Amino acid sequence: MPAHDAEQRVGEARRALTTSTRALLEAVLAADHVDDADLATATSMIDALTAGLREGSPPLEALPRPAERRRYGDYLPRSLLTGLVHPVSPGAAWSFDNGMLDVRVTLSQLYEGPPGYVHGGFVALAFDELFGMANVLNGLGGLTGKLTVRYRRPTPLGVELRMTGWIEDHADRRIRTRGTIHAGDVVTAEAEGLFVMLLPETARAYFGD
Repeated sequence: MPAHDAEQRVGEARRALTTSTRALLEAVLAADHVDDADLATATSMIDALTAGLREGSPPLEALPRPAERRRYGDYLPRSLLTGLVHPVSPGAAWSFDNGMLDVRVTLSQLYEGPPGYVHGGFVALAFDELFGMANVLNGLGGLTGKLTVRYRRPTPLGVELRMTGWIEDHADRRIRTRGTIHAGDVVTAEAEGLFVMLLPETARAYFGD
């Protein structure tokens, strides 16, 4: 897939909603000092806004099947690493050149594990997303068969991180992808993933025609 085909065609209003929702999540996480009356007021306001956004939305069973959502460019905006409409995603910036995917992101306390550092589970999730994107942008795609993460140092919150991902080798239906996370000049984590390209009948069973 050419990189320009992976652009997230998301309107400004939708991006703004997601940005505001991320800020709300951070405020909720830090609301230890807020008294119960104000918390109750905020809860009522959030409930009202949620009801308004849900009004007219189709039920879950009426949504398109995964393959159809992907066909209409729906996957990347909902990525848990780079997605511009997913409120839990940090909305990381990315570029792709000569087979290498480069992602830049600064993670907030929403992703905290040890005090001041990124949760190890999110580090693994970020690698899985990174590798999936790197594979597809290189014209390949498959499901994760194995993901091995080496945590070399704690990954800090609040500083720009650089993630890089590339395909190490590809044979038959197996793709081996590798990557690193840097905080400045320090490698905080590195990983290797094994991905398996699905047979047509398996892909059809999982995702539809």
